[in-house]
This record gives sequence, C-alpha cells and structure tokens, in this order.
Amino acid sequence: MALLPVAEALKHILETANTLETENVSLRQALGRTIAHPVEARVDNPPFDASAMDGYAVRAEDVAKANVTLKLIGEAGAGQPFPGKVERGHTVRIFTGAALPEGADAVVIQEDVIADGTDITFREPADRDDNVRPKGQDFTKGRSLFEKGQRLTARDILLAAAAGHGTLPVVRKPVVALLATGDELVEPGTPLGPGQISASNSFGLAAVVEAAGGEARLLGIARDTLSSLAEAIGRAEDADILVTIGGASVGDYDLVRPALEKAGAKLAFYKIAMRPGKPLFFGSRTAGGKQQHCLGLPGNPVASLICSRVFLVPLLGRLLGRDVPLEAIDAVLGDALPANGPREHYMRARLDHTTAPPSAVPFKNQDSGLITALQHADCLIVVPVDAPAQPAGTPVKVLKLDI
Repeated sequence: MALLPVAEALKHILETANTLETENVSLRQALGRTIAHPVEARVDNPPFDASAMDGYAVRAEDVAKANVTLKLIGEAGAGQPFPGKVERGHTVRIFTGAALPEGADAVVIQEDVIADGTDITFREPADRDDNVRPKGQDFTKGRSLFEKGQRLTARDILLAAAAGHGTLPVVRKPVVALLATGDELVEPGTPLGPGQISASNSFGLAAVVEAAGGEARLLGIARDTLSSLAEAIGRAEDADILVTIGGASVGDYDLVRPALEKAGAKLAFYKIAMRPGKPLFFGSRTAGGKQQHCLGLPGNPVASLICSRVFLVPLLGRLLGRDVPLEAIDAVLGDALPANGPREHYMRARLDHTTAPPSAVPFKNQDSGLITALQHADCLIVVPVDAPAQPAGTPVKVLKLDI
C-alpha cells in the first residue's frame, strides 16, 4: 500500500470535521475558549462623560481666563453623581471616574485651584473637554468586540466585562480520549520492572490537547489483547476524538486497528509518508450517538508529539470553528542537510532570530528516540520528499513547535 502524503492525510482529516455546538460560559470560564458567533458591546464605555482627574467640574466659559472665583455647590464621586446642574458661576468638586454633572463641560485639576471654603479660585484658564473622558470614547454600544473563531485572552475577557457581558457564547470544548497501549507501559512514577517504560505519551498529548482548547481524558493503559483494548475503547463513548497511542503497526501484538474496527470504526487511511510518524491511521465511528474521530498515533514519544502538532492540533481547531494551519514560515538552513528519502521529514531544530529570515539550525542527531532533543527544539524543518542535499543558507519551510 502506497504511503499517503502528509498534506493529503491532513486534508482528509479536516474535511471530516465540523464545528461543535455552542454553549454560554461565565467570564471566569472563558479564558482560552473560542467565540462561537460575533459579539457586540452592550453598553458605551465610558457610559457617561467622566472626569479623568480629581478636581473641579466647571463650565469652560466661566474660566476662560485665569484667577476666576466660582461658588462650590456640591460634590461628585465615583458612583455618586451630583444630582443638580452646574449653572453660571458655580463649580462642583469631582473625583476621578465620577460622572460629569449636567451643565459642566470641563474639569480643572485640584492643583490649579485655591480653595477657601466655598470660594474656589481657578489660577489657570480651562478649555471645553479638559480632563474629560467623553461618553463612548473607548467603544460604543453595538460595536463589534469578537469575531467567530476568535480565541479569548485575558485582555478579551477584560473587554467583555467592560462591555456588559457576564457570559459569552463559545464552542463546546472537544473531548479527546487518550488511550495508551502496550504491555511494556507503566504509569509515570511507578518503579520500572524488566523491559518496562513509563507511559509518557498520554501526558504530553493531554497537554497538547488542553493547550489547543480541548478537554483531555486519560483512559489509562490497555494491554496487548483485544479484550483489554475493547474495554478501554468502550470507555471513550462520549469523546469527540479517540486518540490511540501505539499498536498501530503490523506486528503480532499491534491490535489497535482490529480492535477499533470491531468497535465500528471505518479507517480511511493508515501509514503516511512522514518521518517520524509513518504508522499513523485515521478513521471514524459512531459513538454515543455522534461521530467520533479516531486517530492512531505512533507509540514512539517523539513521533507521537510531532504527529499531534501536524494532525491533532488542526483537527481540534476545525472542531472549535477556527482554522489552525500548519503555519510554516520562511527560514534558511543554519547547517547543511543530507538528501531526503521518500517520506517528508520533520526535523527538530532551533530558530536563530538574529538573521532575517531566521536561521533554522537542525540538531545533529535526529534519532526519534531522543525526547530531550524534542524538548529543546522550537521548530521543525519540513524537508520535502526526495529533496536533494541542501547547503547552509538554503531557503526552507519551518513549522513552529508551539506545543
């Protein structure tokens, strides 16, 4: 069976996915969530003409020249407006954030006056709108705040609160069930017996899912038997995506694909022209009354995490209603590369931003068993299929490793 090119595999995955349902969440739950439809401001900000300083509210025409004395008739504080009107020859003590009283059109800062009881002498002239934040200066009611597909930051939540929203419409988080497979695996922190290794993949992938806006659920470790796999797959009924880790090749104990097919999954493809990550498959099944995407990742931790960046993160983006392209950027090689083979190679590297375009320096050892090299990388050089040897300085495409 011919290996499927990476671009075709990703295209197929994204074509099967649609945006999930909308739900309303409180502002305290909104950080990192994705807006489901456009949101507009419900109020003006500020909602009234407000004082920008501590001082005195006046009619500018009354203090058109220096050393004018006006009569103090009251006070306006934040949340405590002056109930009357500023007439000719009058002034009101006002504090920062307070509503400008009716009749007033300027604020003179307290440092520019001399107060003698109710006689307030203004040492400097004032112009209309001095030290006043006009109603709607920041934004007005009905102004667009967020577009569909926008992911909310702390700054966005601040804006939403100021604009009168206590809740926001967001796309439901995709639930991603993560199933590690293999007799050799034990939970991290457990003493290792002969031939055993820590099940690291699930925890790295859970972090990828949550950073991308999904909800990760760890199903634990399934053993290399059809019964163990069937039991674990059965616990993923409510997931939007079932990610299996390992057991996707063609060995005697690689039983994940048969187990999924027995559970109703129809596989669209397996094995892709990617390095690392060849033993990857994708399909879907009906689970919990809805479509469930089934993504089989390699058991190798480096390959698993790189494949999650290339396939799982964009799939999550599509379910959330926002496109997450591979975001390949232009760079130049910081070191020479040998000729590539028949699989697109995603090489761990670090970007040097002191040059323009940046220089991508590949690690000397690209062994897919080196997790530390992945941890130190901040990008992946995308080397095309059958690319010839390339000297330093050759233009290349680089995928940011932002997971």
